[in-house]
Amino acid sequence: MRVSVVVFPGTNCDRDTKWAFEQIGADVEFIWHNENDLKNPDLVVLPGGFSYGDYLRSGAIARFSPIMQKIVKYANKGGFVLGICNGFQILLESHLLPGAMKRNENLHFISKYHNLKVVNNDNKFLRNLSVGEIVNIPIAHAEGNYTPKSENDLKKLWNNGQVLLQYVNEFGNISNPNGSADSIAGICNETKNVFGLMPHPERAMQSILGSVDGVKMITSFLDK
Repeated sequence: MRVSVVVFPGTNCDRDTKWAFEQIGADVEFIWHNENDLKNPDLVVLPGGFSYGDYLRSGAIARFSPIMQKIVKYANKGGFVLGICNGFQILLESHLLPGAMKRNENLHFISKYHNLKVVNNDNKFLRNLSVGEIVNIPIAHAEGNYTPKSENDLKKLWNNGQVLLQYVNEFGNISNPNGSADSIAGICNETKNVFGLMPHPERAMQSILGSVDGVKMITSFLDK
């Protein structure tokens, strides 16, 4: 599997993401933000960090980088795209995913492990996990308060199976760290080829780091 990891000024999870996908046998290449060639990937990943210093809104400047024009075209043709944390924010700003991201409800940066519940696995990102399965994945963000444009848009996400992950406690009950609508931690687009989540699966690849639950997530992309 060929994976292109996009790097913007301020990205800081690019090497972690590259390492994580290399652990599952992927061939990974960095793509600098002002390039216009995605290098024929099977998956494009927008990693976490603070693209352009998170000036304006998170991801608001990165959406205008030259490489994003290629990514939008790639996604619109059915190519698989994964946005993690700041990458999720960039996908929202680029309108590849619906909704917007606001400041955490408590207005503080949050960095900790947090449990997630798999809501929908009818997609290439979570098909190695079971619906209702609880995984423990780190979060690290100041703007993780996912907000749809309207109640109708929120209902549409649920009706279309676009809500993929929710923040929960160890027993599977809602435990919302940032105020996100319906405790949503991850979504996909209607055609289920663009995925965004705030938690960092690339940081949950070894038990010494606290969890290996990220392995199941990213290995889902391996199989045809």
